[in-house]
Amino acid sequence: MEILNVILILFLIVCALAVERTKDLLSAIIIFASYSLVMAILWLILMAPDIALTEAAIGAGVTTILLIATVSRIRRVEK
Repeated sequence: MEILNVILILFLIVCALAVERTKDLLSAIIIFASYSLVMAILWLILMAPDIALTEAAIGAGVTTILLIATVSRIRRVEK
């Protein structure tokens, strides 16, 4: 179980760095959504299902939809 935790935490670190490095806003949103989903899995492993459900619904769901709606109204690639 600890190996899975380490793998998930490493994935979170990679996602955070990838969001910071990417120039394409839509790609950054997708990476951020995957970050939130993995974070929800970690909360579930830590026996906090209410926080996991909230993270999945708000972090990966609502926030992603709002960010995609915002990006659709502005330019997608930062120059």
